[in-house]
Amino acid sequence: MATLVLIHGAYQGGWIWSPVATRLSAAGHRVFAPSLDGCAERSAQVRPGITTETQAEEIAELLRYEDLDQVVLVGTSAGGMVLARVAELAQERIQRLVFVDALALLNGEKIHDIVTDTAAVTDELVTGPLPGRMLEMLQASMEPELAQWAADRFGRHPVATFDQPVVLDSFWEQAWDASVIWCRQAPNPGEPHQRRCAEKLGARWHELDTGHYPMLSTPDELTRLILEG
Repeated sequence: MATLVLIHGAYQGGWIWSPVATRLSAAGHRVFAPSLDGCAERSAQVRPGITTETQAEEIAELLRYEDLDQVVLVGTSAGGMVLARVAELAQERIQRLVFVDALALLNGEKIHDIVTDTAAVTDELVTGPLPGRMLEMLQASMEPELAQWAADRFGRHPVATFDQPVVLDSFWEQAWDASVIWCRQAPNPGEPHQRRCAEKLGARWHELDTGHYPMLSTPDELTRLILEG
């Protein structure tokens, strides 16, 4: 039995992992899919000072309070940034890392250094997709009913996670058991960025012929790759 912590990306919440979490739990694994601070059902808590690093600190505390060890840490999209910081903060609790079409920034980089399509509605606290944008993106890789269900749940994300450089003091200098899963139909973060991550970590490389949200569009295949490593 594995212990897995699934970290969502921008505009999302723990809800996006539901199809994969259900499959993992049914197979007997212990699964946590928390919503990050200021996201989804926690959006009413948004405030100045929420960054990638504070979100990661909260997940690291989850690992400590739940006494989680030998954790398979999985991150998607902007959740890859949080994953890297959590691993750095709680290295002794981590068994394996899985980057799922994820951003894996170097110390000091920002999302805008990597992502080319950043059209969004932004204010001093949050940023979010343009109206109708998420439904359009989701419909490209999944059935209309599922796309609408997901689009109805996408929301805004703490803006500092986009604007502030990531802080990773030692992540890229450490040895990790890692895998990278690239979604071929997703323009961002793109193959070159994910190849860089795989090369720097000496990670195993996998591909899925789907869009940026494989936990919704291809949950069986993604679950298999997460477990296989």
